[in-house]
Amino acid sequence: MRLATVRTGGGTVAARLDGEVLTEIPGYGDVGSLLAQENWREIAGNATGRERRMGEAGLHTLVPNPSKVLCTGLNYTSHIQEMGRDLPAYPTLFAKFADSLTGPTDPVEAVAEDPEMDWEGELAVVVGRTAYRVGEDEAEECIAGFTVANDISMRGWQYRSTEWLQGKIWARSTPVGPVMAASDDFDPATAVLRTTVNGVPVQEHRIADLLFTPAHLVAYVSTMLPLRPGDLILTGTPGGVGRARTPQQYLKAGDRVEVTIDGIGTVSTPIV
Repeated sequence: MRLATVRTGGGTVAARLDGEVLTEIPGYGDVGSLLAQENWREIAGNATGRERRMGEAGLHTLVPNPSKVLCTGLNYTSHIQEMGRDLPAYPTLFAKFADSLTGPTDPVEAVAEDPEMDWEGELAVVVGRTAYRVGEDEAEECIAGFTVANDISMRGWQYRSTEWLQGKIWARSTPVGPVMAASDDFDPATAVLRTTVNGVPVQEHRIADLLFTPAHLVAYVSTMLPLRPGDLILTGTPGGVGRARTPQQYLKAGDRVEVTIDGIGTVSTPIV
């Protein structure tokens, strides 16, 4: 099953994607509100609302108002090793806020305050039911599915201090979508993440190389605070970001950055 949040004349609505056809799920304004229902799979599977073609629909960010957006740094084993670092014993975590999210094809503004705008293609976990102090086996059952994110980062502001937050939370700078692939309809062990800038490949990496798996991240975070339906966990980016290149490469107005994950789809972001 694949779910999306679609823009309508009067707001947004959750929708089920079958092939190239989106079927609206009446009564649910977005995927997050749908996931708050324990029987969300049944509701989505039985929906018979308005239909439209995928290419004709305006897609909103998948979950517009999650209670939490948590992100992981340094989580691809080979990337950590190629940077000459020891593998961390625990995840490196930071937070975002709902205001930082935007749709999978929405433009992102190149801000005057920081010319060092960078890309970070990532797999994102979508929580499907409350998880609090759960082990990894139970955490697996708390994952509704997976989506694509680009943790677009303002590196100049990120490295103003040892804390990364201020480079990560700019308004409407984190595209998420285009759909959520349900957990039983996506295989992290075989999927590959690819990022391009103006059509040129800059990242290509197997999701299976994650050091801390999605279930581990859910269990780890749930030790500290409850995760709610619709919450997002970005799992980290592989090597190939602009800051690590020689010479360094950053995004500018007129560029287009695209992140694709096998089995989910593509986030395509024009920089304006």
